[in-house]
Amino acid sequence: MARDEVLKMKWDLLVEKLSNQFADGDVLELDAIIYLIGVQELGQLNRKFKKDEKVNLMHIAICRLLEPYGYYEFDFFDDDGWPHYQIKEQLPTLKAGEQSVLMKEAIVNYFSENGYLN
Repeated sequence: MARDEVLKMKWDLLVEKLSNQFADGDVLELDAIIYLIGVQELGQLNRKFKKDEKVNLMHIAICRLLEPYGYYEFDFFDDDGWPHYQIKEQLPTLKAGEQSVLMKEAIVNYFSENGYLN
């Protein structure tokens, strides 16, 4: 089976599982899954977030997801428990479709490593 087909199969399985767990079966979009990862990485699960905090959560998730690819490196936790990353290498210029594939691959890897997706 081709790499793209395997990724699509794993992505569809992950979206179904997350959607059933967090959205009562409504299909979660890529941005919503990135947000969930940010909340998970922050570890402050039972609170409401302001709009700017939600943007920061997505940034945390993107940094964490792209860390294994060598683009970011964890730096420190601030006094409020928020993780901070530093850029190790600039992301290459990618077309929208390529960005989507990279993020989906990184998300599938993240949930596979955490044992959520087998």
